[in-house]
Amino acid sequence: MTDKRNRMTTAAGVPVGDNQNSLTAGPRGPVLMQDYQLMEKMAHFNRERVPERVVHAKGAGAYGTFKVTGDISRYTRAKIFSKVGKTCEIFVRFSTVAGELGSADTARDPRGFAVKFYTEEGNWDMVGNNTPVFFVRDPLKFSDFIHSQKRDPRTGMRDNTMQWDFWSLSPESLHQVTTLFSDRGIPATLRHMNGYSSHTYSLWNEAGERYWVKWHFKTMQGIKCLTSDEATRIAGEDLDHHRRDLFTAIEKGEFPKWRAMVQIMPEKDAETYAINPFDLTKVWPHKDYPLIEVGVMELNRNPENYFAEVEQAAFEPGNLPPGMGASPDKMLQARLLSYPDAHRYRIGVNYAALPVNKPRCPVHHYHRDGQTRFDGNFGRAPNYQPNSFGGPVEDARYKEPPLKISGDADRYDHRAGNDDYTQAGNLYRLMNADQKAQLIGNLVDALKPVPREIQVRQIHHFYQADPAYGEGVARGLGIDINRVKAA
Repeated sequence: MTDKRNRMTTAAGVPVGDNQNSLTAGPRGPVLMQDYQLMEKMAHFNRERVPERVVHAKGAGAYGTFKVTGDISRYTRAKIFSKVGKTCEIFVRFSTVAGELGSADTARDPRGFAVKFYTEEGNWDMVGNNTPVFFVRDPLKFSDFIHSQKRDPRTGMRDNTMQWDFWSLSPESLHQVTTLFSDRGIPATLRHMNGYSSHTYSLWNEAGERYWVKWHFKTMQGIKCLTSDEATRIAGEDLDHHRRDLFTAIEKGEFPKWRAMVQIMPEKDAETYAINPFDLTKVWPHKDYPLIEVGVMELNRNPENYFAEVEQAAFEPGNLPPGMGASPDKMLQARLLSYPDAHRYRIGVNYAALPVNKPRCPVHHYHRDGQTRFDGNFGRAPNYQPNSFGGPVEDARYKEPPLKISGDADRYDHRAGNDDYTQAGNLYRLMNADQKAQLIGNLVDALKPVPREIQVRQIHHFYQADPAYGEGVARGLGIDINRVKAA
């Protein structure tokens, strides 16, 4: 029995029975709003820092255009994709994840890759990263993960032991860890990296047919990365290396471009596919669901004021015009609440009306008042609905088709029966000899200051993914692989 002095509780002192798994309808989700424990953790997490973002604090942004080059109108009724050649304005924000506002751009860290499409049917926000997977699959573990990457509460310093302790106890992180410590872990510039939705989203057409979709943004400048030594040198010379490069390139007329592509999965396939298609730690193999070109994104205009346009930019994955939707991805489900909640706290409840966030189409709703109300507050128009005075009303034509769900509400163990090693091993086996050497060298350097027990535990995960992977890291740390096998 757990000692009462060490028993985890909610803020109200209610004992916590499971801090590993969100409450979902069936093992594949979606997450239930009644999961008060998850809501409390996320709401508190969103309010931990004032005023910078808790994550993705340091970023760079620019405006541009998106042009449709491929026909996917059979999959979605979204007007932006109604015909080849259509365009819309966009705003993109790139960012590091763990560092603060003054941190170095060249840290080994995933990069946020957020795109706001100002479409004629409202804003579409594609909120992703430069990696196709993530460290955790259950949102209940997100704040724990970020805390392990931030600063030690005692010393106020970043701590490798915290990071590796969490990762070694969270085998689902292995795929992303392998990506992060590979040669692609530090992009040379923001222009020379890909972007991914990472999450599975959905598309639906005029017939009410739903398709699952993953978005890919392939850099047309080519992939370029930095070694750890190069990144360290640049950080000592210019903390704003990535921000400066993007701004300078656009000012010089060297407009970066990305080719937007999708993987499409029919809704029914998800029921029998070999992996859970809504698992954020997994990719869909391209041989099963090949890439389809959709459009080209170009950045061609720098902001006039960094704070007003980059710092106040607010992206939220729930901004989905008709013809686009979410999915049962548990992490995505939580982000649908977490992102707008963080914006309301950080820049005020009327954040969506700020110029950089304001849709380029008419807006009609019943939101009134609140902090930083800087427009006419809809004047004398009624602030309730239904009403008899010509206020805006809903239109059933825009309803998303129903999503069939099943399963008992419970906290399902997301690690039970889940293969967290095959895709990480496949990624390792795809690398050439030089890439493998870089990966193992980067891992060895990062693991050196970590206690032996944690090193052994983490090497076990590498070994499970591929014996040569584990043996290489063990050898670099001077650990007998037989000790790892025995453990």
